[in-house]
Amino acid sequence: MSRNEDRLGLPNPANQDDSVAAPAAAATQGGSFSWSVPTEFVDLPSAGRFYDPAHPLHAQPNVEIRYMTAKEEDILTSRSLLKQGVALDRMLQNILVDQTIKVNDLFIGDKNALLVAARRTGYGPEYETAVTCPSCGHTQDYSFDISDPPVNNYEQEATDYRVSFTETGNIRITLPMTSVTVECRLLNGHDEVAVYKETERKQKRKMESSITTDAFRSYIVGVNNDPNPFAIESFIQAMPARDARYLRQIYTKVIPNIDLTQDFDCENCGHETEMEVPLGVDFFWPK
Repeated sequence: MSRNEDRLGLPNPANQDDSVAAPAAAATQGGSFSWSVPTEFVDLPSAGRFYDPAHPLHAQPNVEIRYMTAKEEDILTSRSLLKQGVALDRMLQNILVDQTIKVNDLFIGDKNALLVAARRTGYGPEYETAVTCPSCGHTQDYSFDISDPPVNNYEQEATDYRVSFTETGNIRITLPMTSVTVECRLLNGHDEVAVYKETERKQKRKMESSITTDAFRSYIVGVNNDPNPFAIESFIQAMPARDARYLRQIYTKVIPNIDLTQDFDCENCGHETEMEVPLGVDFFWPK
């Protein structure tokens, strides 16, 4: 899932000549105007590479979305949808031009790209939010530019860390301590919903949190070519902390996603660092 694990990860604002449909207004017989909402094509981090051949995005490098309108704002402020935790997904489904594409069938990185593109078309390329300096702890309002976010270089990262991809799009990562090769799959929206519901269930029942192992269970599909669930669970429980940390870090690097890392300068102490854009509640509900 995205490195902003609670929600998200960005597209290229495409050239207006070939990717953004010009808004059209035409007079009707009654003297009123009809308005065609502009659209834009958003590049997918996966470029459609890992989808099943039957999926509508198989081998498709981009997807077309409509610009957000007041209707989508109504969805984002719906109390019932917010309570259910589905407002963002419902909004995103609404702006997809091709309705055969289902939001929860999208890989997390591709979904993140569409969400950020939707935010940009709705509220502009500047995202201002409260940021806490990692050096001095000072909190300030800081403006990030989300107009031209790059796709992470997951193929180069895979080469650097000797990670391989299977014919079905799974990822094989060899761990440093145990030398075990773990096979992982790319997560989609359904998996994201399942993790959210499981976390919510444990909170309601006041059960102990197990975010790390729950995440491993969601994407590990084999251990040393053994897909047996018992073998996978046994390894998850016994995995050394160093291997667990390595798996989390490398998995994040080698899945197709958008890179939200930007420069941050603290106004209080002058500390300069790279920071992942913090996607808080004000991302779709700006001040």
